[in-house]
Amino acid sequence: MRVRALAGVAGPVVFTAAWLAGSLRQTGHGALSVQLSGLAAPDARDPWIMITGFLVLGACTVVFGQELARDLTGPAPRLIQAAGVLTIAAGLLRRDHMELTSGPVSWHNEAHNIVSLVIYGDLVLAQLLLARSFGRTPRWRAWRPYLLASATATAVALAVFIPDTASAGAGVLQRIAVTIPLLAVTAVAARLAALDQSERSGPTAAA
Repeated sequence: MRVRALAGVAGPVVFTAAWLAGSLRQTGHGALSVQLSGLAAPDARDPWIMITGFLVLGACTVVFGQELARDLTGPAPRLIQAAGVLTIAAGLLRRDHMELTSGPVSWHNEAHNIVSLVIYGDLVLAQLLLARSFGRTPRWRAWRPYLLASATATAVALAVFIPDTASAGAGVLQRIAVTIPLLAVTAVAARLAALDQSERSGPTAAA
């Protein structure tokens, strides 16, 4: 059992539990109407729940990417780690308000929006590059079509969500767009954790 790979399971589980709990805590709002960033805003109820979700997911993603890099060459593991660092930043650079509002916003609200957009792009690109690496690795080759499908589904969900983040269904679309790649990470991490040291197929094993 490769314990550090389990960080790729723990992070998504904690993050999902955080937004589920945070969503249900917002009285006067639909369970899925408030966007994830809004759940961490100062005027949200118990914003520490969502902030903790961001921080735990980010830290676990960095650890998972480091473990994955021991098996796979190429930029995919580093992009996954970058997504982890950016997720921590998104949790610390909080949005001003739970709901989207017009008018001036703080610098950290603007920074949060920019970081979030970069994360979205990273999620799609990392899955595509991971699929490419899997195609060159016999032990992972069967996973390639699933990663391509996941990347495509993530891109489609984001393409619908990003142009109209103020729509009534934006909260649901965002959760779908985020959950799809997290499910992919969880599946890969569970498989990686189950691999015995002797089964490693990366450059270290080859050496």
